Amino acid sequence: MRAQLLRWGVALVTSALAVAGVPPAAEAGSTCGAGGVRAVWISTVENIDWPSRPGLPVQQQQREYRDILDDAQELGINTVMVQVRPTADALWPSPYEPWSHWLTGEQGTDPGYDPLEFLVEETHGRGMSFHAWFNPFRVSKQADPAQLVPEHPARQHPDWVFGYGGQLYYDPGVPEVRKFVADVVLDAAERYDVDAVHFDDYFYPYPADGAPIPDAETFAAHGSGDVGDWRRDNVNRFVQDVSERLDALDRDVAFGISPFGIWRNRSEDPGGSPTSGLQSYDANFADSARWVREGWVDYVVPQVYWEIGHPTADYAALVPWWADLVSGTDVALYIGQAAYKTGTTPAWDDAELTEHLTFNEAHPGVGGDVYFSARSLTSNAAAAMQRVAREHYGCRP
Repeated sequence: MRAQLLRWGVALVTSALAVAGVPPAAEAGSTCGAGGVRAVWISTVENIDWPSRPGLPVQQQQREYRDILDDAQELGINTVMVQVRPTADALWPSPYEPWSHWLTGEQGTDPGYDPLEFLVEETHGRGMSFHAWFNPFRVSKQADPAQLVPEHPARQHPDWVFGYGGQLYYDPGVPEVRKFVADVVLDAAERYDVDAVHFDDYFYPYPADGAPIPDAETFAAHGSGDVGDWRRDNVNRFVQDVSERLDALDRDVAFGISPFGIWRNRSEDPGGSPTSGLQSYDANFADSARWVREGWVDYVVPQVYWEIGHPTADYAALVPWWADLVSGTDVALYIGQAAYKTGTTPAWDDAELTEHLTFNEAHPGVGGDVYFSARSLTSNAAAAMQRVAREHYGCRP
């Protein structure tokens, strides 16, 4: 049911404006003529997309966000997925975690307004959907807890975290960690008019130079059997808990996850895809296929960040696999598109993205696309996205 509401959301907002006598194009901005979810990720970590650098004045932060929405709407985008918790910090006055230093330049410093409230209101005012994007377990892009503010939960509970690959992570094997992160997410979902809660692909960290994940003590305290199965169960418990708690809210908030594009290779699992790349099931213990089958998510956005014809992970092989996975379920499928790769190799010319969407049209299970990330839409992928807007979204940018 939440997935249906998500798909109808943009149409309902636009219809409401029309009923009220407000021309949508004039008051809310045009999203051109096509249907489906047409979304963009807006990254705050390392100031990839917004704000352009830490510590900007409030008016400049807000102006930059409005500019991003202007550019997105010109291309037919109707949904934004904004990273509101990039590194165990917050873009709202969270009772659990400190203000993000990506906003102010100093962790814990109040930016002087409520960014999440502004982001939601500005987005909805244009008839667009807002998905609050959370990175679940990453604590810091560096591995020294002493660089966090003293009141940070990672410093208050050193047994909750481990360093890996030069970064700091919450340990998903600690039951208190899973509950804590879910509490953080539900706080935002309950207090703000977000249309969806969205997770990216970072659960357990991706392998770093073959180093083992330092969770042996946690496994000894809380685990049994195969350590890989135990880690997947930890993630599954977390995903299920968030799903059930969102279901229990007195309003509809959809739940979506954007996993790595390969669940498992067919050579390892008969149910896997005809690929030969990194497997999220084994690499970061994300059993995305189970989340779909169990109905714990309302939508899934696999990051199919390869071109058509890629020898290891062919876009034309992965999209049908994901479409088959969601077939017969209530889970919607949107494809994560690597706009950031445009222009990086001969394979990623200005036609690649529009060819992806043409391919998708032959697979009715695909309900839309999400582009990574906002900055690319007006830089390296500008010409490619203009083709997408003209050829698929009925726009004339």
